[in-house]
Amino acid sequence: MAKAIPEGLHSVTPALTVEGCAEAIETWKKAFGAEEMMRAADPSGKKIWHATVRIGDSVIFCNDYSPEMTPNAPKQARLWIYLGDVDKAFQRAKDAGLKVVMPPGDMFWGDRISEVHDRWGNQWVIAQHVKDPVRFIRGPVSRAPASGNRA
Repeated sequence: MAKAIPEGLHSVTPALTVEGCAEAIETWKKAFGAEEMMRAADPSGKKIWHATVRIGDSVIFCNDYSPEMTPNAPKQARLWIYLGDVDKAFQRAKDAGLKVVMPPGDMFWGDRISEVHDRWGNQWVIAQHVKDPVRFIRGPVSRAPASGNRA
């Protein structure tokens, strides 16, 4: 019997739609060490209907924009990726031509992060967990009442 979540995938899998998916995949290989796992081209062979790319232990689906198939597909995303040595990963992404938005820096929650953007508008936060901070939030989380519920 088939698994509800295919082997190697997680419960949430980003799907990126870009103009020039083949070029994007090559850029992500250079910038993040992405590995292309599969590609399904359209009948013309010029566009990618679906591709699967692995970065670290996570998978991203991607495809070329095709107005006849997904006219309202978002064309940008913000992705947070843990790649180990953030300084080295940042330099690799920068060398691959991604636009620097924020150089590596230490954050109060224990991560060292940087941010780069690719030419398709996707925002990539490159992160490395460097320390476990002391808990600074205590107590129960309050919940606002759901819309429309009145006592």
